[in-house]
Amino acid sequence: MGLSASGKTTLAQLLARALAQRGFKVEVLDGDIIRTTLSKGLGFTPDDRVTNLRRIAAMAQNLVRQQVVTIVAAICPYHAIREEVRDIIGEYVEVYLSCPLEVCISRDPKGLYRKALAGEIQHFTGISDVFETPVRPDIEVTTHREDPEASLARILRRLVALRHISPEPAPPPAKAGEKPAPPQPPARFGSPPPDIKLL
Repeated sequence: MGLSASGKTTLAQLLARALAQRGFKVEVLDGDIIRTTLSKGLGFTPDDRVTNLRRIAAMAQNLVRQQVVTIVAAICPYHAIREEVRDIIGEYVEVYLSCPLEVCISRDPKGLYRKALAGEIQHFTGISDVFETPVRPDIEVTTHREDPEASLARILRRLVALRHISPEPAPPPAKAGEKPAPPQPPARFGSPPPDIKLL
């Protein structure tokens, strides 16, 4: 969770790929996509936001019961609904993407902050509605100070420490005359990998 443009979708998809590579069944529930499908017609008032998050939590709970690691990328701005969602889902890890509002505004990949600042969008989190800073997130990453890979590595280390996943074994050393695999280009917040399934 975090403000709009804090990097939620990017990190959710990177994390989904990393966990799938470890053999987990993984699904990503992206708040923006849920709003165009299951929650189509809801606005952004506090009541509508809570309704949307309850729907996402119900979907996540069902997937978790089927042993599917479910990654939710949603703003989730209020303390009360976070605690309610934690109770609904049960096995729940709260990941907070800490990114200053001014950085999110400067990113603004969808132009939403521009519209909110112009008064075209009401109840916009961080502008005309509150984002209550999490009190006790299980994991916190600072997406304005590190690239997505560094944030992903921090999340994975913490999941290991919390005993949700096992440490990844070291890759076998390259055989004589064999070239190591070339490094992958770094991702950027706002440009997630395209091949993770979104519900």
